[in-house]
Amino acid sequence: MMNPEPSIADDKATGLHGAAYPDGAALAIEGVSHCYGTRKALDNVSFTVAPGSFTALLGLNGAGKSTLFSIITRLFGMQAGRIAIFNHDIGYEPGEALRCMGVVFQPRTLDLDLSVTQNLLYHAALHGISRREARVRSDEVLSRMGLADRPGSKVRDLSGGQMRRLEIARALLHGPRLLLLDEATVGLDVKARAEILGHVRGLVSEQGIGVLWATHLFDEIVSSDDLVILHRGRILAEGKVAEIVARAKARDLHSIFAQLTEIGLGSRDAAP
Repeated sequence: MMNPEPSIADDKATGLHGAAYPDGAALAIEGVSHCYGTRKALDNVSFTVAPGSFTALLGLNGAGKSTLFSIITRLFGMQAGRIAIFNHDIGYEPGEALRCMGVVFQPRTLDLDLSVTQNLLYHAALHGISRREARVRSDEVLSRMGLADRPGSKVRDLSGGQMRRLEIARALLHGPRLLLLDEATVGLDVKARAEILGHVRGLVSEQGIGVLWATHLFDEIVSSDDLVILHRGRILAEGKVAEIVARAKARDLHSIFAQLTEIGLGSRDAAP
């Protein structure tokens, strides 16, 4: 007697090769590939983000970071691979998956002519949060992000760093357990960058939020962070920063990045 075909319910719970998604992973990415015509932007990308962890996705401009974020958030369709957010497969349970996640994209997406609070209330309405509850949550996230004194300010009157903090506050409004930030400090001065990083790292340590932080800046990464190095659409290294550097017997993260990407530049098929 032939074995029955696997059901959709069976398929939802398993990974690409029949293995279950990692238990408790905030974000599980398995074998994701994506092409723009004949150009491969992502090539069999796989990694996980643990709850309550800060994971840095390090790559040069054009490495594929923004493409990956667009796939995770379903702005782009999935061409190959699987992604799950807290075990909710984004292909089968997109609503449940996206409710677990907050996102800050690289381009600014605030309405400059609305006030700080009006931007938050509009976002809350999109998530089905009542106006009364939205005001309570707005006060909480603005306080958390150091903007408690600016609720009535027009967004166009904020500094670049304050706008970024508002975007993070907005991403937190619906209570996500995973936060994705794509080059969140681009264009900011050193002080503003440090403040943004401090706020985000505080979310990890104090609230147990899992963070995927995409960047090309080495000084935004510390030795205790989880790290994924993405280059030309391929993962070249994954693990704790200190462990990656130690395994390669490199001097520091700059050295290991240069070493790995030089291999990648030499051959698209070179082993990482």
